[in-house]
Amino acid sequence: MPHQPRKHAPALLVIDVQNATMAIAHRAAETVAVIAGLRERARAAGVPVVMVQDGAADGGVRPGTEGWLIVPELRPEEGEVVVRKDSPDSFLGTGLDGTLRALGVTEVVVTGFATEICVDTTARQALSHHYDLVLVADGHTTSVRPDRTPYAPPEQSVAHHNEIFRNLRFPGRSVRVLAAADVDFTAPATGSGPARQTPAPA
Repeated sequence: MPHQPRKHAPALLVIDVQNATMAIAHRAAETVAVIAGLRERARAAGVPVVMVQDGAADGGVRPGTEGWLIVPELRPEEGEVVVRKDSPDSFLGTGLDGTLRALGVTEVVVTGFATEICVDTTARQALSHHYDLVLVADGHTTSVRPDRTPYAPPEQSVAHHNEIFRNLRFPGRSVRVLAAADVDFTAPATGSGPARQTPAPA
């Protein structure tokens, strides 16, 4: 049977951009502004926006607290879906996959916090759930590191993960890393690999 191209139907996925996470995030204001701009463009194009909100009663951000709330600049508006999770995987034990399928989504445009944990895990799981992927190079961030930490500096972590996904190949799926300015919610995915090599912000 000949291959039938899939209809291009993206959704913007905003992961864990909450008061508590942005309080410790590298370039928090800049990242929130990038995501807010993407959300405005997505809504104008009729593209679904899905907010993911992390919280666990036994650790991390406790649901119902001020820190658990999504930041004011991105508070969900009418028609936007909020998916709540308690692990780094936005698909695990949540209704995210069912929500995306009900919306007819074939591609997720991933943004949010934290680069090497929830963003990385969710992006990979999106591919395993048969979605094409766009990772927004300047639309994800991680925590500011304390002195003498064993972890890479945040800007290095962001750049590292952008490069990993830029070179990632996944059978039957398109994987792209794009700057927010290059995200086109109307243009179809064109296969594995980015349309343009986009460096991470410093």
